[in-house]
Amino acid sequence: MPVKVLDQLPSVKYLSNENNLLITSSCFSIKQIRPLKILILNLMSKKIETENQFLRLLSNYPLQLDIKLLCLDNYKPRNTPIEHINSFYYKLDDIQNDNFDGLIITGAPLGLVHFNHISYWSQIKKILNWAKEHVTSILFICWAVQAALNILYGISKKIRDTKLSGIFEHRILSPYSLLTRGFDDNFFAPHSRFADFPTTLITNYTDLELLALSEEAGAYLMVSQDKRLVFVTGHPEYDALTLSNEYYRDYKAGLNPKIPFNYFPQDDPSLLPKITWRSHGNLLFLNWLNYYVYQTVPFNLLRINPLLNIY
Repeated sequence: MPVKVLDQLPSVKYLSNENNLLITSSCFSIKQIRPLKILILNLMSKKIETENQFLRLLSNYPLQLDIKLLCLDNYKPRNTPIEHINSFYYKLDDIQNDNFDGLIITGAPLGLVHFNHISYWSQIKKILNWAKEHVTSILFICWAVQAALNILYGISKKIRDTKLSGIFEHRILSPYSLLTRGFDDNFFAPHSRFADFPTTLITNYTDLELLALSEEAGAYLMVSQDKRLVFVTGHPEYDALTLSNEYYRDYKAGLNPKIPFNYFPQDDPSLLPKITWRSHGNLLFLNWLNYYVYQTVPFNLLRINPLLNIY
């Protein structure tokens, strides 16, 4: 089914060329079925690239989705035209009285920055507090997992000695979990982070259920008991060349980055990488939308459906 977005959003043309189903707001009004309302807090520096990645995954869902993009107050983009932000993004004040079926909080390039040194840290807390009363299920990606573990469980930032970058094999721990339904016993997913998520951190200091892990990358997929909070420490949304672009960016900046693990053929950055994680990424988002959002939301969004009091 189509994903609803604003008429002039660049993703409409970009993803339509790949046969992804997106329709504009003006066309969407003729549909009578209430769509799932999904909010995306985009914290990545390259906003348009990230929009394409997440909308590609969401567009595979069989029901209609009404997508809104959220940015932080006083945000000044470095890698995205300010006109794009002003045209397609909402601030919390714009939507604070609305209810949403799902919220996705993306990663952010802040792996080495202490939480208290992040200029918008108080806004992240404010948005999570707001989501408690206005969102049915929240999906945290990469850095957002680290931030949420600190806010919700008081867990300090854990930093790796070297950056974790590459495509890592994972295994599922709960084959009958709704979120991992249809997963192979082992699957691949990209990681790109300094954050460290050892499995003992999750099992000893939270009440989250650990659903999948990697021997090299640590905890990968965790959920709360009420299915309202989902944590993904990797980047299943990444395109084929995202890690390549990050590698060459760091290389040109003189950071002497390691070649991403299990990514370039023969570990040769001159060769084009192959996607080995797309099936997993699609199934993960489909399961989240179906079992953790659609199956639990009220049909009438005028009813407030707050999260349990875990904040």
